[in-house]
Amino acid sequence: MSTPQNEKAPPASSSNSGGGNGGSEDVATLNVDPNTLTVTDLYDKEKFDLETMDNKLVFQLLQTSPEGLTQAEATARIDKFGQNRLPEKKVNPLFMFLSFMWNPLSWVMEAAALVAIVLSNGQGMAPDWQDFIGIILLLFINSCIGFYEERGAGKAVEALMAALAPQCKVKRDGKWETMEAANLVPGDVISIGIGDVIPADSRMIISNNVKIDQAALTGESLPVGKEPGDEVFSGSTVKQGEAEAVVIGTGLNTFFGRAASLVASANEGMGHLQQVLAKIGNFCICSIAIFLVAEIFVMYPGFRYRYRRGMNNLLVLLIGGIPIAMPTVLSVTLAIGAKQLAEHKAIVTRMSAIEELAGVTILCSDKTGTLTLNELTIKTDAVKQYSDISIDDILLFSAYASRTENPDAIDKSVVGSLPNPSMARDGIDLLDFIPFNPVDKRTQATYRRHSDGTVHRVTKGMSQIILELCTRDMTPDVERQLHADVDEFAVRGLRALAVAEESVPSGDIEGEGSGFRLVGLLPIFDPPRHDTKETIDRAITLGVHVKMITGDQLAIAKETGRELGMGDTMYKASILNKPEELQGIANSVDELVLRADGFAGVYPEHKYEIVERLQNLGHLVAMTGDGVNDAPALAKANVGVAVADASDAARSAADIVLTEAGLSTIIEAFIHSRIIFQRMRNYAIYTCSVTIRIVTTFSILVFAFKFDFPPFLVLILAFINDGTMMTISTDRVSPSKHPNAWNLKEIFSYAIVYGCYLTLSTLIFFIVIDKSNFFQRHGCKAFSNHNDFSFHSVIYLQVSILSQALIFVTRAQGFFFMERPSVFLMCAFVLAQFVATIITVYASWGFTEIRSAGWHWAGAVWIWDIVWFVPLDFIKFGMAGIIRRFAAASNPPAPGMPVSSDQVELARQRTRMSVEAAQNVTRISTIPSRGASYYAPNMHDHVSHRRNFGARVKHMITKTGKRLNMDNTELRRLQSTQAQAASRVLTNN
Repeated sequence: MSTPQNEKAPPASSSNSGGGNGGSEDVATLNVDPNTLTVTDLYDKEKFDLETMDNKLVFQLLQTSPEGLTQAEATARIDKFGQNRLPEKKVNPLFMFLSFMWNPLSWVMEAAALVAIVLSNGQGMAPDWQDFIGIILLLFINSCIGFYEERGAGKAVEALMAALAPQCKVKRDGKWETMEAANLVPGDVISIGIGDVIPADSRMIISNNVKIDQAALTGESLPVGKEPGDEVFSGSTVKQGEAEAVVIGTGLNTFFGRAASLVASANEGMGHLQQVLAKIGNFCICSIAIFLVAEIFVMYPGFRYRYRRGMNNLLVLLIGGIPIAMPTVLSVTLAIGAKQLAEHKAIVTRMSAIEELAGVTILCSDKTGTLTLNELTIKTDAVKQYSDISIDDILLFSAYASRTENPDAIDKSVVGSLPNPSMARDGIDLLDFIPFNPVDKRTQATYRRHSDGTVHRVTKGMSQIILELCTRDMTPDVERQLHADVDEFAVRGLRALAVAEESVPSGDIEGEGSGFRLVGLLPIFDPPRHDTKETIDRAITLGVHVKMITGDQLAIAKETGRELGMGDTMYKASILNKPEELQGIANSVDELVLRADGFAGVYPEHKYEIVERLQNLGHLVAMTGDGVNDAPALAKANVGVAVADASDAARSAADIVLTEAGLSTIIEAFIHSRIIFQRMRNYAIYTCSVTIRIVTTFSILVFAFKFDFPPFLVLILAFINDGTMMTISTDRVSPSKHPNAWNLKEIFSYAIVYGCYLTLSTLIFFIVIDKSNFFQRHGCKAFSNHNDFSFHSVIYLQVSILSQALIFVTRAQGFFFMERPSVFLMCAFVLAQFVATIITVYASWGFTEIRSAGWHWAGAVWIWDIVWFVPLDFIKFGMAGIIRRFAAASNPPAPGMPVSSDQVELARQRTRMSVEAAQNVTRISTIPSRGASYYAPNMHDHVSHRRNFGARVKHMITKTGKRLNMDNTELRRLQSTQAQAASRVLTNN
């Protein structure tokens, strides 16, 4: 369908806005043919504002009626409007597989394969087919493993989305039926009731005492009443009543969909782990390049090597120095780690968030629904009495004056304060009930007691209103005490609900009463979750400082902070923009943000600023939340955590979604993320050490002894090594007691020291064999020269055992024997070295210049390597002491401590240089280094390997410098259909 180019539709404001009472003349002003209206025109707010225009105009535009659509009409509209979900781009499986061969590490191996097949020939010798085939096979195996993990995760996401399809009740062909919300189209009529989640943006048609919980959208504690003509937003929850509504917006025809189209082509940037991977890869490549150049100059101009002999030695460095399995090992480690986190009720939506969570130093938490239950509750131990009536009877009287069916939030809290909710009607006949209304601001019940047949009235409501009603036993002292108690509650952040009662001597419902008597004052609050205090204590034990960031009142925030033991040094968020108010509190806004236990009265921009300032001070920040107002800060934080039952917008902006209520799950996430981080760090130190060991060992042997090691043996070494290291993803490691962070200087320092030590072990071993008869005197056969083929086998075994044994040192914080490795890792090591020993003892492969050396030499190598293995722990301890001494100077300022101007300036300088810091070490640059992008395909997010649209929007705002224009109404509509109830499926899996 199309609209004539010269036809200008009138703006929605030209018609009568509001409910469904517009007359036919209003409809006549809509000078447009709906049959020729395009989707673009329909959602152009300058032409038609579906959110505010008259309901009759909505029906006309959408060509529908209160009877809904026919199935044929709905099917046609699916083709026109699309499904009620955000589209997902499919990745070609072939391209996904090939992507694992497209990164700098793979390029070096591919270059080695070309050297083996193209350059390694001549002088009467055939090309090096064996090495060429072995290299290609190694690349293929690594790619297959990575592809298997990636593809499997993709299928899991597809199954998840299929199983999570939210259901809704819709009228089709004049009949109500239940169907997937994804099949809704504009013009559908839906039915909603208590507990339902609104499946799409809609306009109310019929409303029967409906109240909608919009806390996730607006931060309002109480549900909002909705009348015919009002708009309801997707993701809101029906708390009371029933209604019918017409769908006006689905899928891409929402703010979220429009924002998605704006950023569809934007570069999402590289995750932090990809940058780490790139820098480690660059370290290995540079190390190889240095020794390659040195070997070329030494062998050809210096030693006058023949062309083919020198090429073999160059292949040894190319094949042995590249940690080709590193992307796959880290990818598998993250994938298995994400599955383990899912078992502990934490669903990872951005894989690299795992390692960032391990480094979090400050946890910023929203209060409502996160630290607290988001349910109003009577604080029974603080109820005030003004007569001889007991607290239990005061609670019972207030329950009499409450609804028991379809109660609002306050009535529900009052009835819930009774030992048994049925007591609210037991023993009485309810004669009359006046519900709460904005004018009277109270409820009232008239009832007859079964015990004596007398009639009584009870009322509850705003303290001042109830006070004006009370005439019996009301003295100035009681009045002063009431005001004092109300003020006390206000200071403590508690809402006050007064209760009064009177008898009706006549027994008539409308009869005159004896006069209301004030009996009590109920404190109402949103209580903390039962496990929140313990959670905060455990977080502090783990070195994570918890700050409360809430939109609620300051008094309420302080009271919650006191109850949770997290402190009450809290301030109004407005102080962030008023430096003049800092005098006597802090020297700067940065110091205030760092020292404060929390902020109250915050808006989304305040949350965003708080997170940003903490990051600029060198801290990694996690932000938890559950509502749309939390989404910007969730996206800005290093790790955004959406708690259970969070809104779709919060889930879409978050990196981790908790599937169990409260914050207790995040402690498990902290611990397990640190375990995963330790596995990756241990492997990183190990693989860099092996690179240094290989290139220095065989280069020095060439320089000093003209030793020619066969490339095929290095290839076997790589095969066995990579297979063993895959098991590190399930290794048993102890989590750090403090936040972790990548310190590449530390990793490279360990690698150089370990690598040089291992090189020294091989050089001395070589010299002892070559220059003495020590081993020969103990039964080992002699070699004809240092290029004897059997000598090659012996050196291969020595390098294989000690190199791979290094993992047991890097994985342990103390002595290697104090921390038991996983069964898989131990078995893999034993199997790998058994194979290496058998090759040394029995293999005689002329094509690769090795010959069996016998059991005596195998035994001698094992003894030699065991002797050299023992000092490695002491080297580790010495290095750790030196590194800790240097790391102490780079700590970010600690929460709660004064911040000097020098510290702030240093932190800002680090920020300008794009350097992130954690508690004990400095993080690497966040600017994607050259080559970082090539690792991204290998490190895709396995639960959702595309960052969700919410995060992409914020990413574009915060990292690319672009801005998306949006008005407040559209911001409130921030939503997504892609994360509905993810917890249930993943938990079941």
